[in-house]
Amino acid sequence: MNLLSMTQVSLLAVFRVLVPSCAYFSQSALAQDYSHIKQRVSISSYFSSGSFGEAADTDILYVPVSYSVNRGKWGAQIAVPYLQVEGVGNVLVNVGGVKRAVAGNRRERNSGLGDSTLAVTYQMDQFSDTSPFIDFRLDIKIPTADRDKGLGTGEMDYSAQVDISQNYGDSVLFATLGYTFRGETDFYAGLEDSVYMQLGVAKPFASRWSLGIFYDYREPASTFSPEIHELVPYFSYQISGRWSFTGLAAFGFTDASAGTAVLGQLNYSW
Repeated sequence: MNLLSMTQVSLLAVFRVLVPSCAYFSQSALAQDYSHIKQRVSISSYFSSGSFGEAADTDILYVPVSYSVNRGKWGAQIAVPYLQVEGVGNVLVNVGGVKRAVAGNRRERNSGLGDSTLAVTYQMDQFSDTSPFIDFRLDIKIPTADRDKGLGTGEMDYSAQVDISQNYGDSVLFATLGYTFRGETDFYAGLEDSVYMQLGVAKPFASRWSLGIFYDYREPASTFSPEIHELVPYFSYQISGRWSFTGLAAFGFTDASAGTAVLGQLNYSW
């Protein structure tokens, strides 16, 4: 199953990291063909702006490139992002509001390689023709971002989740429950492990369009940030047999969310 995971600092998690596909029309809810290898390359652009519970606004540009491969019940994905953050350095992608050991109050713009993400998924067999689809996923955040520039924590994080989807007429109901284990660091105090959850529905329209919406909840990832509640509508358009595009926006209900959060993702599959 795929959801978008990308930046906790606003969306969702926007590409928990990333990228499991922004368009959640769950692949497990569709007919499966385990006879060949399925591959996909995606490039996304995510922009968010807001206070994220801090005194000053932070702008984030996040551009990940990902490659995924699936064979049978197993799948793997790697995502490597370019990241640009403009603010006072108290907001981290995938974390939210934090406090640095060396405080700063001057607005800076830093950019470079963000934290990379490696993900592995496993899809269970259905118990019956009408039972839900169940997937398991493990994400490993590789600390490739520069900690001193405020682009990452400099530590590895791990996320484990279970995805459940159920066909309902021509729609798909889906849910995710997961837990993130964050590496401790003296440079950023107060980081905490946290639970996250998504609930949503996806529905095809016409021959090439599908629309969906999901609710995203996240426990505080830091003692300095509140929990996150967001509503995320999205669409997916099948450009051709191999090309597709997904777009979404996020609307938050707590101070930890961005005032503006939008994402576009272009996919090529074969």
